[in-house]
Amino acid sequence: MKKLLVFALAIMAMMGSVRADEGMWLPMFVGRLNYVDMQKMGLQLTPEELYSINHNSLKDAIVGLGSDAKPRGFFCTGEIVSEHGLLFTNHHCGYSAVQKLSSMEHDYLHDGFWARNYSEEIPAPDMSASFLVRMEDVTQEVLAVVTSDMDWQTRTKTINAKIKDLEAQASEDGKYNPVIKGFFEGNEYYMFVYKVYTDVRLVGVANESIGKFGGDTDNWMWPRHTGDFSIFRVYADKDGNPAEYSADNVPLTPKHYLPISIDGVKQDDFTMIWGFPGTTERYMSSYGIDYNVDTFYPIIIDVFGKELEVMDEFMQKDDAINLMYADNHAGLANTWKNFIGQCTMLRKNKVSEAKVKLENNFMLWVGRNEKHEYENALPNLKESYSQLGQVAKHLFYPNFTAQMGPVGAAMAFTGYYMASESDDKEAREAAAMELQGMDVDAMFEGTDPQVEHKMFAEMLKVYRKAFDEADLPEFYSKLVDKKFKGNIDAFADYVYENSIFATPETIKAFIAKPSTKKLKKDVAFQMSQQLTEKIMQAAPAYRMAQTAIQENDHIFVKGLREYYATMYPDKFLYPDANSTMRMSYGSVQDYMPADAVHYDYVCTANGILEKYVPGDYEFDAPKRLLELIERKDYGAYADENGELIVCFLSTNDITGGNSGSPIMNAKGELIGLAFDGNWEAMSGDVNFEPKLQRTINVDIRYVLFIIDKYAGATNLINELDIRKSEPEPVREEEEI
Repeated sequence: MKKLLVFALAIMAMMGSVRADEGMWLPMFVGRLNYVDMQKMGLQLTPEELYSINHNSLKDAIVGLGSDAKPRGFFCTGEIVSEHGLLFTNHHCGYSAVQKLSSMEHDYLHDGFWARNYSEEIPAPDMSASFLVRMEDVTQEVLAVVTSDMDWQTRTKTINAKIKDLEAQASEDGKYNPVIKGFFEGNEYYMFVYKVYTDVRLVGVANESIGKFGGDTDNWMWPRHTGDFSIFRVYADKDGNPAEYSADNVPLTPKHYLPISIDGVKQDDFTMIWGFPGTTERYMSSYGIDYNVDTFYPIIIDVFGKELEVMDEFMQKDDAINLMYADNHAGLANTWKNFIGQCTMLRKNKVSEAKVKLENNFMLWVGRNEKHEYENALPNLKESYSQLGQVAKHLFYPNFTAQMGPVGAAMAFTGYYMASESDDKEAREAAAMELQGMDVDAMFEGTDPQVEHKMFAEMLKVYRKAFDEADLPEFYSKLVDKKFKGNIDAFADYVYENSIFATPETIKAFIAKPSTKKLKKDVAFQMSQQLTEKIMQAAPAYRMAQTAIQENDHIFVKGLREYYATMYPDKFLYPDANSTMRMSYGSVQDYMPADAVHYDYVCTANGILEKYVPGDYEFDAPKRLLELIERKDYGAYADENGELIVCFLSTNDITGGNSGSPIMNAKGELIGLAFDGNWEAMSGDVNFEPKLQRTINVDIRYVLFIIDKYAGATNLINELDIRKSEPEPVREEEEI
């Protein structure tokens, strides 16, 4: 007990006070660090009702969505909203599962899907639901294996081995999925113990023209009119335990589920979001920011932008291709626009400059106090990021190109080629057996030859444009230039016409009668080897720089925490997001993105009519929805003015992974689903922007309106605990 108290006091001394809106807080510390502040802002729940490992609490309704039975991180968040395991999340979180369940005969992305009873619910592929059982501090156990004479790589390897051992002990022979993660750049470690359910079934999803209304154009933008939600159900065996899919499984009876409020939101209302935010980098140095903005992000924007351009060309004119590439396109587009926004706003909001000021003050403190342990961390980071900047493009461009078309397929045969050329008979025999077991059809699954052919050619152009001739693989000079006069499209046609690796049929024919001589002559295989050589030339320097960055980030953040504890003892330092459960709190607020521009904190269904473009790829809308809006037929989901609120803004601190997170009111009632951030604060993963940073939430009343009035899925409405407060009585002053 004494040990726990000392630890709590140490944490509080390190952490201090920040804006109520800022911070993604660990649930086990909410009672000690945040509760008083939250209560002042309006929270009506007790600490035990928020987080408890001994009693049912709000955390038991929060679900991490993964893709397997032992996730180490989560792609999205969901929340349980009924006593029968019903789960709400975002439309874009369920997008991959819905796409995999769709076909041209049953296109659930385009048409939507609504189960009217349990028997109609469909098993969702590659989706699991994880519930946090408990979290605990294991810092002392993990760091006990570290000695002062260890170099960074040995230290990392030793820590990872200890983590693996601790996780195995906590799994209770597979009953739980324990995950230990580092915090504050490896200065602390916490274990999260999950119970993982793999029988998750699709229950309801609106048409893509509702769930993705606005498409990439509106992504990260306000005002937003997207009904970004989908509905699943978690199933268990008859005893409530996780089980593989079975017709005998039953809906999970959860420890806690969220009631739903349709009272609506007002400016300054208290809001709270729980979920599994993916990654923030609030302690990144100015050198890391400059590297990302000047080097890394532009590479990704360049490559992903071209891939999206090719996909769009074919997806917009062919429904089958659109369905085939929908999930891949959505993921690429989100990252692409995110990085564009980060490049823009990190500069506009002068984040690097702010970091430089902090770093200068930190170094003055280091010098004054002779903190020699920290004095080289920032100079080393500067040097390492400089090295990374010099080598990054030489690694990434050939790596992306090597994944394309026939070259990508040829890469899978490198191991066979190396073994076949060796003197090791056993290695040759093993490689031959592995070749016979290769699943060729899986290599081409979910792809269209036209799209892949064009993508291959365009990526070769992107690669060439990024480099001087001397830095390109030799196939550019010997084949593209010499044989095809620089015509990359003609060269790409030649590769597809002549390579073994252009089609499943030609690859299968080669496997049936393999030949290293034939392999060496194949143009796509030759390209794969040249690209691999470029990658291998750049990889050692890249890995060395990355290792140095990790080590010096660890030292810098350790020093930074000591600096704040000494200089600003009232400032709390929360850990970066790392796909573990967090809580953020704030309020419903508007904002001013620029001079003389004011954005309201809500937007209504009228905006759907204003944005609607018949037949448009992004702004089309279902006829029935338009009719309901035109008639203002909103039923119980209208606000006091008779309008239907679609989305609203709050000041909660979130990031990727929080998609689908519940946003709740002071009573812990669900009032919406978080699904996006705003464009003006795209720098927020590195530096919280209090005047600009907003979370975009789909209002729960719009969700219920779509389920009820649009889809007619009243079976789901009847399952929910929907609450509406009685109007406060109007008191007349007594006459004197």
